[in-house]
Amino acid sequence: METFHHAQISIPLPYNFTITSSNTGSIPGPAANCITTPWMDSRIWSRLPQRLIDRVIAFLPVPAFFRARAVCKRWYGLLFSNSFLELYLQVSPRCHWFIFFKQKSLKSNIYKTTNGGNGADRINCEGYLFDPYETKWHRISCPLIPPGFSPASSSGGLICWVSEEAGSKSILLSNPLTGSLTPLPSTLRPRLFPSIGLTISNTSIDLAVAGDDMISPYAVKNLSTENFHIDGGGFYSIWGTTSSLPRLCSLESGQMVFANGRFYCMNYSPFSILSYDIIANQWCKIQAPMRRFLRSPSLVESKGKLILVAAVEKSKLNVPKSLRLWSLQDCGTMWVEIERMPQQLYLQFSDVENGQGFNCVGHGEFIVILIRGSEKALMFDFCRKRWQWIPSCPYIHGYRSYGDQAGELHGFGYEPRLATPVTALLDQLTLPFQSFSG
Repeated sequence: METFHHAQISIPLPYNFTITSSNTGSIPGPAANCITTPWMDSRIWSRLPQRLIDRVIAFLPVPAFFRARAVCKRWYGLLFSNSFLELYLQVSPRCHWFIFFKQKSLKSNIYKTTNGGNGADRINCEGYLFDPYETKWHRISCPLIPPGFSPASSSGGLICWVSEEAGSKSILLSNPLTGSLTPLPSTLRPRLFPSIGLTISNTSIDLAVAGDDMISPYAVKNLSTENFHIDGGGFYSIWGTTSSLPRLCSLESGQMVFANGRFYCMNYSPFSILSYDIIANQWCKIQAPMRRFLRSPSLVESKGKLILVAAVEKSKLNVPKSLRLWSLQDCGTMWVEIERMPQQLYLQFSDVENGQGFNCVGHGEFIVILIRGSEKALMFDFCRKRWQWIPSCPYIHGYRSYGDQAGELHGFGYEPRLATPVTALLDQLTLPFQSFSG
């Protein structure tokens, strides 16, 4: 089982971070591999052009890349080499991973641990990476994230963090692998618990903040939207109230999903889907399939398609209870059922879930379903049409009884990247770095 490191790796980057893995097996040192065989004749391999070696390294999975940095000083310095990072962006394969955080609730969800050191305590935020291809867990530490910020979204290898205090929201974009941290300008309007949507391409960044325009749970609700846009063509739109949301909305999920140029989020009481067209700057409401019989509905993105995952309970109509997946069609209003959990598996799932509910997150060809109040999780692979229970995260312990969500994981689709092309766009803002330390 390959891992980032057998114990813990600490790299002196501009922003320090640590990555560990669930495997405790030892990793042989470079000297142990220096064995001359007919297949690894050093007289041949030592003469490979450096450009070719860099190209091979650029194809390595992220865990293997960080292990390879221990081989020599040059390989260690590749993370700081512009020429290597440019090559990496051209040839590295895309990986559909997930990143999870231990959260108490959707509205107060960052988990922090206090570690003592040199007589002073420091806040250490942890994330948990899940590799669905190898079904492995990795732990990553993000000590630079200041207190009072929660993970809100992820795209293009960057994590979006939002300030928890009521008022104008401060936004941070970070790459947890390299430790980069970029602050964005604060939103214009004060908000309490907004829903956050983020989508990053190689040439642009779009960020939407939608929800109650208020600073107290007792204030009058005024649902509105602000967005942030920047692209390689030099067009900037740094926050601005864009449009009002439909009436009778309830953005309790706190998350948005991006698919086909739109942000989507769940609306509750009754269930429906809210859609925000970025180009048209307009919100609309889409009726959910079987909305009267849904339980724990979640929106996920899979291969550019919007997928609705929910349990269906129609016992009075003699329809077996099930967990189903629907895909939103290109017309934007019609849903088609594309998958249903096998009945025998659903019976197992229902027994574990026991009516407590579940959360879903999708990325690429994978959907992960996490059962609330439990360490159990299921994964569905669209390519193989396969359901499977996945290993529990080895870094989360002490799950508590139903009603106490202190041990639950909530997360996002995540693409591990050593570099992100849009970083240069953010640098163009020339904003002075703000100190968020508390």
